[in-house]
Amino acid sequence: MAIGTSEEIKQFQQTTTVGIIGLGVMGLMYAERFSAAGWHVVGCDRDENYEQFKTKYGDKFEVVKNGHYVSRVSDYIIYSVEAANIDRIVSEYGPSTKVGSIVGGQTSCKYPEIAAFEKHLPKDVEIISVHSLHGPNVDPTGQPLVIIQHRASDKSLKLVESIMSCLHSKHVHLSYQEHDKITADTQAVTHAAFLSMGLAWCSCNQYPWETPKWTGGLENAKINISLRIYSNKYHVYAGLAITNPSAHSQILQYSRSCEELFTLMIQGRKEELTERVMRAKKNVFGHLGKDHQLLLDDDLLQQYSLNNYPPGKRQPNSQLSLLAIVDSWSSLGIVPYDHIICSTPLFRIFLGVTEYLFCTPHLLEECLQVAISNNNFRKDDLNFVMASREWAFIVSYGDFKLYKTRFEKVQRYFEHMFPEATKVGNQMIKTILKRVKDREEKN
Repeated sequence: MAIGTSEEIKQFQQTTTVGIIGLGVMGLMYAERFSAAGWHVVGCDRDENYEQFKTKYGDKFEVVKNGHYVSRVSDYIIYSVEAANIDRIVSEYGPSTKVGSIVGGQTSCKYPEIAAFEKHLPKDVEIISVHSLHGPNVDPTGQPLVIIQHRASDKSLKLVESIMSCLHSKHVHLSYQEHDKITADTQAVTHAAFLSMGLAWCSCNQYPWETPKWTGGLENAKINISLRIYSNKYHVYAGLAITNPSAHSQILQYSRSCEELFTLMIQGRKEELTERVMRAKKNVFGHLGKDHQLLLDDDLLQQYSLNNYPPGKRQPNSQLSLLAIVDSWSSLGIVPYDHIICSTPLFRIFLGVTEYLFCTPHLLEECLQVAISNNNFRKDDLNFVMASREWAFIVSYGDFKLYKTRFEKVQRYFEHMFPEATKVGNQMIKTILKRVKDREEKN
């Protein structure tokens, strides 16, 4: 890590201007935190937002009309824009970049971002990109912050790390190729699962927290995570899914896993189903020792329900969505624990939920028995398979417009619950991340 001393940071701050192009939720978080830490910050959003943003944030940092003004004066410029728009925006503002400055981006997929920088930026400009692996409402302290020294000196890296140090995040140095592979490995399949849950519930006009069969700790976690995803902007997930080549095969594999496992279930092929699921368990969780402590348990997850009635008895469920996550990892040769240093808060919960299902004694066997002999969830599982296939179709065609249409339809269906879901979800995440921190400190 190349962070300057406190004295060096003070000297940097006297001569450095940090520019932010794109004042969405993450861009704003960066601008406000950098400014509060003593950096001179210049930011912009769309032209039509200029007056509004200047009035609202002008006392915290300098707001200018567009990216040309940011690019001309800034020593380190961060493009905090949608991955789908990065090429167009860099082509517009890149030629105005200050001579000898450093440019980076905050998109979730680095392949198109780096390509845009190499294509449109002057050759004298250095490139150091970043990516905070958490959302804007999560405390960045201790969370992974990827830093990509793509075309830059160590001196420039020291400046960028010094700027980012006010976030108190854990700096992880990767190439852009490594970043995209790791983010795909840790997010593509799990996002597909929880997006498919929301679409399936919406398609059958079902609010799961109002339905008795969706009770129990695992169901609480699934509902909270799905609603948390849909409470965000669509482009957060579309960018990863569509612009990241590594994500495509994983999302398609998830759809295949859902369909193939469901086929084994409805055909009553218990031996084949059990053999396949147990093989996936061995491939993904087989390295865990007998003394491995599970991150989650049902008693913990029971506390975080969106319904207003007392916790009910857990209903037997095939848990197709979770079985398919682990089957996908197994089929793709992914061991998610290999990337835990770059894991988002949500991914740790995704992993904890699947780990709980597969490693709690007798629970996996119960799910397999239900999958073969109990028809109560057959309709739900069918809707889920269809939803996973629809997301895979959209991603395979690279259709941002259709992705947005589907995402926002589900978003509108659930939006009346977002305030409560966000509140409950934040409590759940806070509790779980404390467990993670306590265990890391013990180890």
